[in-house]
Amino acid sequence: MFDTAVARSEEILVGIVCASVVATLIFPSKVTPVLSARLDAWLKDAALWAAESLSPALAAAASARPASRHRLAADILALDQLITQLSYDSGSASTVRHARELRGRMSMLLPILSSLTETTGALRRLPQGIPAELSRLMDDIAHWMTHGADAAHLLRELETPDEAGELGWNGLLVSHARTRLCSLIHLWQDCLSLQRMIAVGEAGEDWQPAYRRWEVGGNTRHYDYGMLLFTAAMASLGIFCMCLVWIGLGWDDGVSGVILGAIVCCVFASLDEPAPLIKAFFGLTCVSIALSAVLLFAVIPAAPQFEMLVAMLALPFLGIGVLIVQPQFGVLAMLLAMNTANFLGLQDTYSANFTVFINSNLAGGAGVLFALVWTLVTRPFGTELAIRRLVHSSWKALAQMAAGARRDNYANLIARMLDCLSLLMPRLAASGHDTLTDGFSELRVGFSALDLQRDEHSLAEPARGLIHQVLQSVAAHYQRCADERRPLEIPAQLAASIDAALRAICCETGPVAIEACHALVELRITLLRGAAPLAADHSGPQCVGLPSITGQGVVNHAPG
Repeated sequence: MFDTAVARSEEILVGIVCASVVATLIFPSKVTPVLSARLDAWLKDAALWAAESLSPALAAAASARPASRHRLAADILALDQLITQLSYDSGSASTVRHARELRGRMSMLLPILSSLTETTGALRRLPQGIPAELSRLMDDIAHWMTHGADAAHLLRELETPDEAGELGWNGLLVSHARTRLCSLIHLWQDCLSLQRMIAVGEAGEDWQPAYRRWEVGGNTRHYDYGMLLFTAAMASLGIFCMCLVWIGLGWDDGVSGVILGAIVCCVFASLDEPAPLIKAFFGLTCVSIALSAVLLFAVIPAAPQFEMLVAMLALPFLGIGVLIVQPQFGVLAMLLAMNTANFLGLQDTYSANFTVFINSNLAGGAGVLFALVWTLVTRPFGTELAIRRLVHSSWKALAQMAAGARRDNYANLIARMLDCLSLLMPRLAASGHDTLTDGFSELRVGFSALDLQRDEHSLAEPARGLIHQVLQSVAAHYQRCADERRPLEIPAQLAASIDAALRAICCETGPVAIEACHALVELRITLLRGAAPLAADHSGPQCVGLPSITGQGVVNHAPG
């Protein structure tokens, strides 16, 4: 057994060395150009979404293709694999660092764009509409993002307080929109500069981000440990049952079925709906058996020398290799190549036996069929369950976060929320399931809760107590949603606490009060979508709306 293991290891190492030499010297290719093309396409889609929110007329003139928010989030998740492969390119240490920075800022763009969409929608529903000056700025920003220009003058105009600004709820929305526009410009500037450095391979050691509102780039990920445990248990139990069947039948060549069935159970276990791909794999297994039979009993015996054998095998395997690089055929073609090579079982001498070949390969097909039936029985649910578990997990996390139970590193909290969104969006796009959530609401509520927690202790009474009441009401609402496992109506107490905190915070001064006010405005337009405008409290002193501020500010890592 030891000699066999050593020989097998040597074969694998020789294969790795040969593939590396060919890929490096004969057909060299790098991940950077592929990554740059994907980034360029993503930024164009993001610019189109921004234009749709800020200037619908400009977006309609620029493109007839609507920007898909689901696709944007799914594409960010797909970039992780490219960034991982990027680390194997020579001299790409700085490029990997820039790619990770860019990935974090691309993720931050999604809640900012979603917030702008809701804010501009709330402004358009008011009788006053969007002020002319803000509308002009939005058109200019949309034009800058879609066509490119200098944004310095846009930032100066946004950061200049509007002395003639309107009072009341409309003024709060205008101030909130100006703040979000500043954040959008800073993030977009970072994305463009990082994309340029990645494309040209610039080290950029002295690069400084324009966006500093939140620290981005945390490595924390969301894991559904319950589903992971269930999936691993079902795969293990399936393999155990296959072994029992094999031993019970006394089928000597049945081990091929156990091996192939175990591979299928494990390879496809992470999918929400593995049965369709296992069914396709079963069809490919049948094709591989037929192709292997032709090669083994008709083609290989006609090859008297090794060179002739390589030439004969090159035709089918190079054809399969061409399919592997096609995204729509990649996975299936890879499985076809591995199955065919495995079924051939080439040895140092030709000793093919038709009876043994058919017996062992029929066992392999039976193992795949068993894995398919086992999957259909033990995992009848699909994407629907994954969506519900992700949404329920986000509700629980929001409840804990708003209650102050998760006051750890803010970068990790942000990374976990963004990763949960990236996992949820492609599933929503594939299923069309939007009754539980749109995917962005919980994320914006989470950012608002983090803002309020950070600013809560820097405010004086009664604003501090009212903000604490808002956070506790948000925590209680999402805890009830998680307990009942369905979305619930926003309770009147939560709506009243948000309005009371807004009226109190508008009388405060200073940057902390302004940022807390923007967080409360975000909560109101997210949770109380379509509600009546905030009415003034005539029982107390009248306070004016807040001036606009920049979206930058100091990076904070802990509440207070």
